[in-house]
Amino acid sequence: MRGKTVKESSVILSQSMSFQDANNAGNVHGGVIMKLIDTAGGVVAIRHSRSNTVTASIDRLDFHDPVFIGDFVTFKACVNYVGRTSMEIGVRVESENLLTGKIRHTSSAYLTYVALDSDGRPKALPPLLLKTETDKRRNREACFRRQVRLAEKKSEKKGRDKG
Repeated sequence: MRGKTVKESSVILSQSMSFQDANNAGNVHGGVIMKLIDTAGGVVAIRHSRSNTVTASIDRLDFHDPVFIGDFVTFKACVNYVGRTSMEIGVRVESENLLTGKIRHTSSAYLTYVALDSDGRPKALPPLLLKTETDKRRNREACFRRQVRLAEKKSEKKGRDKG
């Protein structure tokens, strides 16, 4: 199976936020941002695997600043880590006030997707080819997050088995 670079599956999605996306205070609902994060991450996962994928987890989602009606929001997503059947996708969200030109880093998220075969079972993924120093750094950080997730999962299983 031919490996793929981070760049081959990366995606940038942009959308203007409107009244239907916001609450009465004029802030865009976190759920709207979450859905668009999952959309961007899902496109990257499908591009890398060239198969259907499912969101297995959202490891971390941080809202740094609010997004407002009229903001032009950009979702930058790329593969950080690839295992046998799962992959971590990182998504950075930036909001631009079109009147002032000010761009703010408003959210960040790490999601895990699993590739599926035609029977809906986990499928092997092409390896990730790390070309740049940024790719390598993101991969190291993703490997650390994966180790933490696996340790937490093991600890939770132990707790359930005792209870």
